[in-house]
Order: sequence, then C-alpha cells, then structure tokens
Amino acid sequence: MRRHDRDRFQTVLFASAARREALFALYAFNYEIARVRESVTEPTLGRIRLEWWRENVAAAYQAGAVRHHPVAEALTATIREYGLTREYFDRLIDARETNLEDEPPVSLAALEIYAAGSSACLVRLALEVLSARDPAAGEAGYHVGIAYAFAGMIRAMPFLTSAGRGAIPTEIAKRHGIGGRDYRELRRAVGLRAATAEIATAAAQHLDRARANRARIPRAALSALLPAQVAQRWLIRLKRAHYDPFDPSLALPDPLQSWRLAASLLLNRF
Repeated sequence: MRRHDRDRFQTVLFASAARREALFALYAFNYEIARVRESVTEPTLGRIRLEWWRENVAAAYQAGAVRHHPVAEALTATIREYGLTREYFDRLIDARETNLEDEPPVSLAALEIYAAGSSACLVRLALEVLSARDPAAGEAGYHVGIAYAFAGMIRAMPFLTSAGRGAIPTEIAKRHGIGGRDYRELRRAVGLRAATAEIATAAAQHLDRARANRARIPRAALSALLPAQVAQRWLIRLKRAHYDPFDPSLALPDPLQSWRLAASLLLNRF
C-alpha cells in the first residue's frame, strides 16, 4: 500500500488502530481492480480478471468459500465483519471495466458518473468501515470522491496520454480546440490549460459541497475524507503551474503531505 497508493496509505494511519487493517484491505482491493487496465494486453483479459473479482465479492456475501488470495481473503473478512454495502463494490468494478477502452468520457457529466463509481463508492465504503453511515457523511463522501477523482485524472494525464489514451472529456476538448496532437506531443496549448482549469474548477466545487456539512461529520470518520486535503493541495499546485498538467513540478510528491493531513485531523476538518 505504501508504494502503490501513497495518498490512501497515509490517510489510513489517521484512522482508529482497530479499523486500519480493514481499510488497508479495502484499498488493496481498489488497487487490484484499478491496475487491471495496465496489467493486461487486451480488454477481454481485463474483463476476465474483473469478473474474477466479482465472483470473489459475491462469495463474500453468500458465505461461500474464499479463494487463496491475500487481498481476496482480507476483503472477505472486512465485508463480513462490517456488513459493507455490496452495491458499492459492484459499481467500483463496473467503473473500472470502462477503463478497458481508450476513449475518454464524452462530457464532464459522464466523467462525474465514472468518478462516482470509481472513487466516491470507495470513500463511502471506507466511511462504513468507520461506522459513519449517516446521510451527512455519505453526501460528504460522494463529493470528496468525485473531487479526488477529478484531480487524479489531471495528475494522471501525462501517463494516460503517453499510453495513447484520451483524458479530457470529448465535449470539453472540442470546446477548447484540443486535438490529438496536443496530447501526443504534450503541448502546453492554451486550450489544454483552459480545459484543465475547467475540470479543476469542478473539482473545487465538489470540495466545497463536501464541506457544507463538515460540522456533522464524526471525528472518527475523518480519515476516510482526508483525500479531500490531498486533492485541494494538488489543485493549488496545479493553479500555480498555470493549469499546465505537464509541468514537471507536478510530478513531484508533496513532502509535507502527512503533516498536512495530521494538521487537518487536529483541527477536525478535511
């Protein structure tokens, strides 16, 4: 976890010690399904691998036998101990299946639907592990998940484009005059920066909406919502880079991130 998902690894450290292993299991499962696209040579193989995970999740809810796989075993134990919502797992896997295609989402609304499945569902599952199932926590988790996914998509843009995959929603790219060469040549076109700024603004709006009910969120649940701080800090760095997603400075990790997360928890905020 520390090497593959630095952000979430650090947030888990601020959860109750009794819940950390469950959160690690949840995030390890997320890493397994998130990396399917990069670990297969063709979409069919990716679908087979994701179906394997669907079967494991189904077995966990049906009290079936657990396959001998460290992540599957840990996830099954977590599902059964905390009674996690199965729908969220189904949506997580479905969202990752869309990654098997190279086409970008058609619009910002489509990107939000993907983010709701791939990221917001994960935050909501983490909140359930932390016994925060009330509507205020769920609403905050939804918006934190989308904001974090939007920021993450921009962060991943250099990798996605180098792999020949579209990143910016088609509708936004068309409106700002972005063509394929802007991706392939990693050009710092004005249109590319404008499109990136539009997505970043939408992410910031989701952070604002997530924090609208901050006073109603129990302190014990805050570690699940700390990705909001990660997203906010990265959006600040992106703005300083004039919304150029290929600025080399953005590839550097934030050396103070763990301290920023600790300060957020100390101040009872996310």
